[in-house]
Amino acid sequence: MVELNKIYNEDCLSTLKKMEKDSVDMVITSPPYNMNLRIRKGKYCSRQIVKEFSTKYVGFSDNLPIEEYNKLHTEILKELLRVSDIIFYNIQIVTGSKRSIFKMIGEFSDNLKDIIVWDKGHGIPAMQHQVLNRRTELILVFEKDYPISRQFRKKGKFARGKLDDLWEIKRERSQGKNHSAVFPQELVRTILTNFSEEGDLIYDPFMGTGTTAVVAQALNRVYIGSELNVEYCDVANKRLRKNYFDLCQAKDDYYLSLQE
Repeated sequence: MVELNKIYNEDCLSTLKKMEKDSVDMVITSPPYNMNLRIRKGKYCSRQIVKEFSTKYVGFSDNLPIEEYNKLHTEILKELLRVSDIIFYNIQIVTGSKRSIFKMIGEFSDNLKDIIVWDKGHGIPAMQHQVLNRRTELILVFEKDYPISRQFRKKGKFARGKLDDLWEIKRERSQGKNHSAVFPQELVRTILTNFSEEGDLIYDPFMGTGTTAVVAQALNRVYIGSELNVEYCDVANKRLRKNYFDLCQAKDDYYLSLQE
């Protein structure tokens, strides 16, 4: 059993082993991109490119061999599909993840419901000539209920013609000095408001600095998170405490205004 409204300072597979089948209403996450796995003379190799890339995740090299990267995410996705009916899996196609993502799409094609494109507004300049700037990321949506159809029968809350598959959402500032890969609150809010209900249990296996939990808390959802890095856990918990205080203050101000 797991404790609700808690971020576990451990790897997500350890947390998932404590979870019962179909115990989570939704998964929202953005795993590491394997940014530091590069290619030299036609073979994969691990090397530092620039400081910003090599320190994106403190304490995590982000350069798994492609076979290990693929094996890890295959195992995680299988566990996520065991505990949840719907998964929003945000990924970016980079050198160190490209082949694995293509395999992932094929291996989990029977559960791949749809793909949403996140347009961040501008592309970061590529590190080499003849390489496309990466302006977008993908949100792979996996489902157990009725994945053969594009209709979200259980979780879809939006009317016909009201939600596109291209989401134009700007990046947000980092919440921690050593975490530059920030998951925008607007992105999580868009998912939760269109695909979940109040009281739903939301799980993020790569919680980072806590954006999924902060938005879930603000929208009256329950959350569970997993995060390896203790510094990120501390940042996330501080954000949650401040968010809770702000929500309580806003509620008090609202009731006071009604009495005036």
